[in-house]
Amino acid sequence: MSVTVKSEHEIELMREAGHLLEKVHEDLYPYIKPGVSTKELDRIGEEMIRSLGCTPNFLNYEGFPGSFCICRNDEVVHGIPSEKKIIQEGDLVKIDAGLIYKGYHSDAARTYAVGEVPEEARKLIRVTEECFFAGIRYARAGKHLNDISKAIGACAAKHRFGIVRDLTGHGIGTHLHEDPVIPNYPQKGRGIKLLPGMTLAIEPMINLGRGDVAWLDDDWTVVTMDGSLSAHYENTILITDGEPEILTLTKPWK
Repeated sequence: MSVTVKSEHEIELMREAGHLLEKVHEDLYPYIKPGVSTKELDRIGEEMIRSLGCTPNFLNYEGFPGSFCICRNDEVVHGIPSEKKIIQEGDLVKIDAGLIYKGYHSDAARTYAVGEVPEEARKLIRVTEECFFAGIRYARAGKHLNDISKAIGACAAKHRFGIVRDLTGHGIGTHLHEDPVIPNYPQKGRGIKLLPGMTLAIEPMINLGRGDVAWLDDDWTVVTMDGSLSAHYENTILITDGEPEILTLTKPWK
């Protein structure tokens, strides 16, 4: 395993890539409403990314046909944008996006409730975000990778939600996916020691029911096996000598 440690110049580029992606998420949010297709969201989002002088890093990545992964309800991740998938009142919509700025990648995902949804669905969104923040409390120099994984898993287990084990977070930098792999549940051993300058994409994927998932025939879209709702929350973060810096979230988070 080779985990890259970024230089100060690289960190500045990663920081800008993260801030630009945060802007895209914020600007796309008003379009997530009933009657809009996921293909239309993808088109609008891609235009936003390109208007910032950036490139969508998901487009054609290993053959993926969209600029955004857009999922609804029991779809977990990697949903292909489609004109046939129309957002409905009561949906949970997951927007996973990334961009390239001057050769450096950012990656972040959000889950939104469209209109009125059951309280258990809102709780799922909240807990998935809580899992992320529980994990990054340990994302600091001197800690180990499994400290993050254990904290995420413990948070989900406390609420008796299912942890998706077939998909993970990852390192990020000049490539969208770099070492290390970052599971959302405890591992054997401590994992790598975290060093200042490492950049990680941490992304809990939590199900209302069991954590088991399956792939649809399109070979991309991942769904819950039991048909339960799923939520996804991700940010690109920087390991520092102190608290981690969330590159794709500039608002206060502590």
